Amino acid sequence: MKVGSTVREGDVLCTIEAMKLMNQLEAEFGCTIVKILAKPESMVEFGSPLFEVKRL
Repeated sequence: MKVGSTVREGDVLCTIEAMKLMNQLEAEFGCTIVKILAKPESMVEFGSPLFEVKRL
């Protein structure tokens, strides 16, 4: 996803690796990506915000 991308409910936003398992994060509602908060390939804590979005 890029800033400005519009996604629909169920679209895959990103893939997160946890304990050697790849998990896809899906959009819970339609939105536009306003800001990407996590850098690619960086470690994130559970519950950390990954995106700033604007609901459609």
